[in-house]
Amino acid sequence: MGARVSAGGADLGYVLHAYPYRETSLILQLWTRRHGRFAAVAKGARRPRSASRAVLVPFQPLELSWFGRGEVKTLKAGEPAGPALPLAGPALLSAFYLNELLLRLLQRLDPHPELYAAYGRALAALPDATERGLRLFEKALLNELGYGLLLDHEAHGGAPVEPQAWYAYELESGPLRVEEHSPDRLLLAGSSLLSLAADELRDAQSLADAKRLMRAALSLYLGERELKTREVFAALTGR
Repeated sequence: MGARVSAGGADLGYVLHAYPYRETSLILQLWTRRHGRFAAVAKGARRPRSASRAVLVPFQPLELSWFGRGEVKTLKAGEPAGPALPLAGPALLSAFYLNELLLRLLQRLDPHPELYAAYGRALAALPDATERGLRLFEKALLNELGYGLLLDHEAHGGAPVEPQAWYAYELESGPLRVEEHSPDRLLLAGSSLLSLAADELRDAQSLADAKRLMRAALSLYLGERELKTREVFAALTGR
């Protein structure tokens, strides 16, 4: 059971998404360290002279306070808790991808302090180590949701994964050692599995294998509806 947001609260957090509400306000999807994800209305935040306009934005660490007992809280205050990250181009799209994963996969009012910390690390890794940061966050997300991947032992028999071997990864069980490659299976190098297990991912092979594995694993829980950030990326790159 997730923590329950009471009549009032305060916490560190981020805006995951914002959209207009009435003439001058915003509805915010907030993600906080100790209270999890919930919606709040920021009254007057869209007024031209509102101090909140430039603050209540994604990727800006915030000190938040709110009140209200309904499903949608009322934001009392939102102040910067640190500098906003200067994201642009692919790094910005990658950051929105992280937010979309959280919106799609996290339950309301279900706090995940360790995942909150992993989110901060992933944002800080953009744009210098974008792919590595994304893969490590995806791994942390799956672990927090209870869908952690078996990476360092075989699914059947428990033999240790060997770096020089190849493995067919079965998503609901784990890696199985194979002697022959097959195009209809998710084949990964043992060295890549061990690199992901150790949070390393320092070479092109392990990064490419980790991306294929994470995309396949996340697809089990995202359902048939494609992520909008993936659609935008595909449109921009022609893939």
